[in-house]
Amino acid sequence: MKPKTLLTIAAILLFVAFLAWTTLSAQKVTCEVCVSYNGQKNCASASHESQIEAARSAQSTACGPVSRGMNDAIACGNRPPVSQQCRTR
Repeated sequence: MKPKTLLTIAAILLFVAFLAWTTLSAQKVTCEVCVSYNGQKNCASASHESQIEAARSAQSTACGPVSRGMNDAIACGNRPPVSQQCRTR
């Protein structure tokens, strides 16, 4: 391979590694939330910088499959979760 090609590949790999590192380093808390809505139960996990945001994101994700439409999604998101476990990295 030509030196210019190797340099280009190395630069791309460094850029991808930098993007992965910056994305993962910001996610310091992981929460698993389980919700019950309309007789169905679902659990989901999410990571974020703060516990509040991680729990909110996990609940929103868990509500998706058990709700139909925006009104149900909002109602499910406003209910307290059945269970919630968070851990910091």
